[in-house]
Amino acid sequence: MRARDLMTAPVITVHPWTSAKEAAELLSMHGFTALPVVDDDDRLVGIVTEADLIRGRIPADSRYSHEPRESVAGKTAGDLMTTPVTAMSSGTDVADLCQALVDARIRAMPIVDGSAVVGIVTRGDVVRVLAREDAEIARDVRHRLEIYGGGGRWEVAVRDGSVHITDQFDDESDRHVARLLALAVPGVVAADTAYAGEEQRR
Repeated sequence: MRARDLMTAPVITVHPWTSAKEAAELLSMHGFTALPVVDDDDRLVGIVTEADLIRGRIPADSRYSHEPRESVAGKTAGDLMTTPVTAMSSGTDVADLCQALVDARIRAMPIVDGSAVVGIVTRGDVVRVLAREDAEIARDVRHRLEIYGGGGRWEVAVRDGSVHITDQFDDESDRHVARLLALAVPGVVAADTAYAGEEQRR
């Protein structure tokens, strides 16, 4: 599975001069956790997150705080954004993308084509894919296999995202391709194949 298979596109972006308030409104309105920041040529220059927007922007309640702090209201996305920002291409393996999200402790990854932003993938996007129903996954796997090897040839069973494919023909190279096709389906966490005749002899 590649980043293009689960990214949100088109992606909503902001400019460095976009006000923090407008960025907060966009996040709230669309339920996002982050917004890519782009320049005049739509090139990625940073990312502004929920954490960036709330940091230091709410004044402390002077009735309860011994050390009143001033808020930093009036800032722009350019003032608050994280830069430089990590981004990945639409062809990035989702496994690598997930590892990058975890290693960098970030919640969203901009997806780029060259320097142009074409989408964004969040941890929530990945979790939604992992939560797909087994029946839904099985239907998608069968569809891909029927396109590749015809109908009636494959039996597909899915349990908790793990796919088992039984092939009516004894063709190891086809089974290898079938496994790769299954692994490319969103929600699949593992896949294996077997020849029907071999399974019947067990």
